[in-house]
Amino acid sequence: MSGRIVVAGASLGGLRAAEQLRAAGWAGRVTVIGDEPHRPYNRPPLSKEVLAGKAPFASLAFTPKASAADVEWRLGTRVTAARLGERTVELHDGSVLSYDGLVVATGMRPRRLRCPGPVDGRHTLRTIDDAQVLRDELRPGVRVVVIGAGFIGCEVAATAAGLGAAEVTVVDPLPLPMVGPLGELLARVLLARHQERGVSFALGSGVTGFEGGDRVTGVVLGDGSVLPADVVVESVGSVANTEWLDGNGLDLSDGVLTDQHLRVGGRSEVVAVGDVARFPNARYDGVPRRVEHWSVPGDSAKHAAKVLVGGETGLAPFAPLPTFWSDQHDFRLQSFGAPVLGLGDVRVLDGDISGDLLVGYHRDGRLVGVVALGGPSVARAAARYRAELLKQPALTPQGALS
Repeated sequence: MSGRIVVAGASLGGLRAAEQLRAAGWAGRVTVIGDEPHRPYNRPPLSKEVLAGKAPFASLAFTPKASAADVEWRLGTRVTAARLGERTVELHDGSVLSYDGLVVATGMRPRRLRCPGPVDGRHTLRTIDDAQVLRDELRPGVRVVVIGAGFIGCEVAATAAGLGAAEVTVVDPLPLPMVGPLGELLARVLLARHQERGVSFALGSGVTGFEGGDRVTGVVLGDGSVLPADVVVESVGSVANTEWLDGNGLDLSDGVLTDQHLRVGGRSEVVAVGDVARFPNARYDGVPRRVEHWSVPGDSAKHAAKVLVGGETGLAPFAPLPTFWSDQHDFRLQSFGAPVLGLGDVRVLDGDISGDLLVGYHRDGRLVGVVALGGPSVARAAARYRAELLKQPALTPQGALS
């Protein structure tokens, strides 16, 4: 096979797509385009080991497989527009590339608060550069306010407390940390464990502004109270990088809508991978969802490459088993499956709330996900359920979209 496949996005999804295209038999050109100047690297350690100074930035870089050694990398630029009908993409530097196949792997960027007040001292955490700047500011004795009690927010709060911050406060409009993905039972346990380790919470409250002159000195809450702050970390969700696809008649309302084979807009030559892809998971139901878990870029790239190179004939619909983990303080959250689909029926499978805890999530009586909270032993217990979850037959064997 000849021609060129363009991979838009040079993070983990882009790297895995390039590798899997070679594994699927594509012998033509592969060009990967990324806005960061860095080769693909591992992002999860940014909020933990890297921020804590326990892992050097150089340790994050992925080593591409030998089969992808001839892949062309165009870094430090980005795709600004696509004309799918003409099979071309335009880059920020003005160049135009034609393609025979296109992989959408542009991922997400942090959402920012639009509140009055100074900008200096306010951080997001998505890239190596973000982590470098934030790490330099997390000195012992500083007062840290983390806005957002999701994965990144809780991880950064735990890291800041471990680094000796004088105060660490997490703000969130929801009543409990990580209640959306975990449900109330585990969220209450998580709250207590953070509080035991010195993290404070201002829950059920939003942020209306920031105090300070040239630099932030305080965070103004919805009730008018002010939290003193030397460092603010905004972890209030993500925005899909899809603007470059505007004008092509695609559903970009939440990432890029795909069919059950990760094809975009009904086009056989365009696929999407990673957390920008909104796909129906045949393992559960026909509702397209984005999944921002570390396992998804690799899983989706493997399936999408096969579709792009050889078509979907003979391939079962994409039906991954999502996996995530989150290290916070001295404990780990480990999950397999889709707990968010079983929040209405949550059961303790092992342990208790005062120690290691294993929780199962059920929908219509069927186990759809497990989450472990604690040390290595309970994480291994959760892993034993992985085989059970994989054995379950898909609920939508033919997928939801054609």
